[in-house]
Amino acid sequence: MPRDHRPAKSIRVLLAGDQGMTHGALALLLGMEPDISVVAQVPAGDAIVDAALTHRPDVALLDIELPDRSGLDAAAELRDQAPDCRVLLLTTHARPGHLHRAMAAGAAGFLVKDAPVEELTTAIRRVLTGERVIDPALAATARDAVPNPLTPQECDVLKAAADGTAPIDIATRLNLPEQTVHACLTSATAKTRAGNHREALREARRQGWL
Repeated sequence: MPRDHRPAKSIRVLLAGDQGMTHGALALLLGMEPDISVVAQVPAGDAIVDAALTHRPDVALLDIELPDRSGLDAAAELRDQAPDCRVLLLTTHARPGHLHRAMAAGAAGFLVKDAPVEELTTAIRRVLTGERVIDPALAATARDAVPNPLTPQECDVLKAAADGTAPIDIATRLNLPEQTVHACLTSATAKTRAGNHREALREARRQGWL
């Protein structure tokens, strides 16, 4: 619908995703709704908060898995930096721990990424009324989730080790004593019942704890 036929105040949406063609098509579909305007699109997680502060969206529609920074981490910062923006998180993989992290980050909704656009537009409108919208299948998966046994520091150290960074360099990056980094890797490995910290990282990601 042409913009001059839109309501006086459209719902302003920020869209964050790294699959260009897919998200370009989604932006077009959302933009066809008479009461929705896509005011910003960003391809990476570290651009979300700045875009939200610049464009002041009513709703941020975020992929969980993004380059540079996850949608989950961005959602937590949006809660603090742009509290009037409601966050809807989208996921392709129903990892058990993601829903718990999404709610802890203050998300208003948690949906399957390839849901029909009608479901997404309905969810966008519902969260603006104060509702929380959760895909039933994702909710069912979360009910069977194992609680995250890792501390925030252990999670940070595991993520820092993902690219093969040495403990001494992780210590510098995170401003921690090197022995603390070694202790976190050892503890995370034990808690995930893994053989080494690389296996611990894979298990933590599979569970949705990172």
